[in-house]
This record gives sequence, C-alpha cells and structure tokens, in this order.
Amino acid sequence: MSLVGGSPPLHRPMKVTIGYTQSCNLDCRVCYADCTRTPSARELPAATWTGLLDEFFEAGVISVMIEGGEPLHRPDVLEVIAHAAPRAMTRLRTNATLVDDAMAARLKSIGLGDAMVDLLGATAATHDGLTGVPGSQARSLAGIRALRRAGLPVTVLVIMNRENRRELQALLELAHAEGVEAVGVLRPYPLGRMRRDWATLSLSLEEMMTAIAALRPPQGLRLMQSWHPNDANCCWQMAAVNAYGRSIGCMYLREYVDYGDVTTTPFLETWEHPLYRRLRAGQVEASCAGCASTQHTHGGCRSTAYAFHGRWDAPDPFDAGLNDGTDLRVLPAREALPDAP
Repeated sequence: MSLVGGSPPLHRPMKVTIGYTQSCNLDCRVCYADCTRTPSARELPAATWTGLLDEFFEAGVISVMIEGGEPLHRPDVLEVIAHAAPRAMTRLRTNATLVDDAMAARLKSIGLGDAMVDLLGATAATHDGLTGVPGSQARSLAGIRALRRAGLPVTVLVIMNRENRRELQALLELAHAEGVEAVGVLRPYPLGRMRRDWATLSLSLEEMMTAIAALRPPQGLRLMQSWHPNDANCCWQMAAVNAYGRSIGCMYLREYVDYGDVTTTPFLETWEHPLYRRLRAGQVEASCAGCASTQHTHGGCRSTAYAFHGRWDAPDPFDAGLNDGTDLRVLPAREALPDAP
C-alpha cells in the first residue's frame, strides 16, 4: 500500500515529556500509568534527571512537561523543575491534591511556567468515583485556588469517558469560575487501568463528537480538544522518557514502544531508532485533509492507530474522517497486535 503525507523534518526534538514517577496518591480508573502508592526503587533519582535535562537542552529541547503518576508524590521533583525552568518552558501535570499555598509559592519561585490539573468531573460524586478517593475533588479545587493565588496559570484537563461526558459543560463553567485559563477535553487512550476498564468507560466516536459539539466555553475560557479538526500526529516533534529511563517517544506510546535506556545510551541515539524515525516521518495509509491543514501533520495519533489496527501506518480511528466504521468501544486484545520493540 502506498503511503501519504509526511511531517516536517526534524533532526532533534523540540519537546520532551518526563514521566517522573509511576506512583500516585489517587487510584484513578482512567490512569494510564497504572500507578502504585509507593514510588519504585527503579525510578530515576532527581540527580539523574538533571543530567538528562542538560542532554535534552544540548539537543535543542525548548519545552519540558513533567507528569506521572503524580509528580508531587516525589518531593525531589522540585529539584528537576528548578533545573529545567531557566532553560525551557516547563509545565507540570498534576492532580493538585498535594498543592497548598506553600507548595504553589515554591513552584512559582522556581520558575514553573504552567500547571495542568486533571479534573475528572464537575461533581464530587463523578470525580471522586473516578479517582477512587473520597474528597479528592475538593482537594484538587483547593490546589487550583492555591496555584492561582500564587500567580501561576492553570489549565484543567479532563479525560472524556462514559462517567463524565454529561458533565463537560458544567466542568467548563466550574473551571472558569475558578479562574482557569483553559480546559483541555482529552480523548481516552487504551493504556493502563483505562485499558482494563475500556468496556465500561469507553464511548463511541459519535458519542464523543456529539459531546464536543455541544460545548460552549464561557467567554474568556479557551477550549482545547483532541478530535477532528485538531487531530495531530505530533510524533515528529516529541520525545518522552518514562520513570525508569526508557525512551518512548510519547507518553501515549508507553505500552507499545521502547527505544532504549537513556541512562546508558545517548538520547539522540534512541531518537534514531528505526521505528522512532518511521513514526516521525508521518507517512500514513490515509490522512484527514482537515486535520492536516490545521495541524500541518498527517494521519492522527499513532498510539490509537496501532492499538485498534495493529499497524503503525494505519488511520487513527478517533478521527471522524478516518474512522471508517471502527467501533471505539471494542478494543482488540493485546495478543492480536504484532509485537512492538
């Protein structure tokens, strides 16, 4: 089959995501990292991360996202943020339950650029039901307020699923009332606990697109979403490293690829892994013209393309122009997928 498309050629990444820990103080049903309550002894220490960051910056990285798990579950993450912030736009993805005024002031003082806070529902019943921890929504909202008092911009992120899809408009209004600048409504990915609970939590493409179309963000609130026409194939510019030092390209590929150990192999050598180069090339079996014109890349997300079709060049079934009848509520078994590296 001939391939179409192609992404802007880059010899080095622009952005890196650090999966700082696979531990968390919550038990979210949609957790992609399948977190434990205690950090593993195998997770990289802060000193190793600061050395790796120097390597990333030497390679040309200008943006750093730190996520987990819950990064603040490991207090040494503050050393890493402080090291990154002077040299790159540095963002933290957090549930904010561990953020009080002192923590928010500390994050501000060390140069954090943006906090991205996961809220899974507009009501405590929905949010706490999805996190598995009573009172967690109230603590996340308190953390958002502390971040805003410290002068940090906040973006709320919500992973759409069957439990919260009817609360998305109310969540936009709640975020706006809390002084949040933007809300990102994110597609679900078949990873970790979300994969195991896919049959219960997943939605059809029609249900998701209908929910997105119905949203009316309050004036002054920016709405982000990851469906057509915002369905980018961002492999061309991305790098990611998990908590154990494995180069994985993107956190949404965490269960599907392994390009090497960046503690023993220079990162740019893992960047040249054949599969990594293939995904960055952006050549795919089919591409949505509407998304390509707005995102300047082709084919949509490679993680969901592979998860549903077992082919790295396959169409992204979350794109309305590429779905071709794929039922997103029916996830192929992992053993049906060809072996990834």
